[in-house]
Amino acid sequence: MAYEPASLDKPFEVLKAFDWGGDTSAFQAIDDAVSGSYGDAPARADLEKRLAALLDASTSRAAKEYVCRKLAVIGTAASVPVLAALLPDKDQSHMARYALERMPAAEAADALRKALVTVQGDQKLGMIASLGSRGDSAAVPLLAALLGGDSRTAVAAADALGRIRTPEAMRALAGAAGITDKAAAAAIVDARLGCAESLLREGKRSEALAIYKSLADAAAQATTPAAKATRPAAARGMLACLDTTTAS
Repeated sequence: MAYEPASLDKPFEVLKAFDWGGDTSAFQAIDDAVSGSYGDAPARADLEKRLAALLDASTSRAAKEYVCRKLAVIGTAASVPVLAALLPDKDQSHMARYALERMPAAEAADALRKALVTVQGDQKLGMIASLGSRGDSAAVPLLAALLGGDSRTAVAAADALGRIRTPEAMRALAGAAGITDKAAAAAIVDARLGCAESLLREGKRSEALAIYKSLADAAAQATTPAAKATRPAAARGMLACLDTTTAS
């Protein structure tokens, strides 16, 4: 069915005035238009423009959340500025990240990196998580600098670096192996184990073995419960690296 912008005028009017508890049945037309616009660039551009226009102060949080869910599907660089403006807002930040995290546009990742250095608390943890989910290699220096911060931030940064898994991310994790905060240290070990497992699956046995051996050596010199738990995992990893029957 051809895209007919006029047929969505009423649904968009309803959306603009929508708040929690309101009737959502009118949104089906917008949902159908979004899903039906696949492969139709002009239609998607028009839908994106109309949706993004609702991310202003006149619409409710409920309406903005709906818009963010749709922009997560069809959003492009054109929507990044209005979504980025919501990132500092404690009530809107999560859904703005939801959309930006899923956009392939490089501008979306750039917006998340910029927000990372300005927001605090749970919002900062959210930016870290989104950058990790995107596998954003450009964020590695920013995340590496957070490994020595407060415990919650360091744990989140370690997890994100473990998901990015570039050589630079792995070096950052290795360089932070001496951190004394227990939660952060455990997160770094988990992230490094994840990196080693990924390398092994890719057939990069020597690189994986180097990580496992580094973890085993560090655990051998420690007496903490965490170190005791690391030893068998590192040992199993080293054996897997040496086992020529392991799939590569």
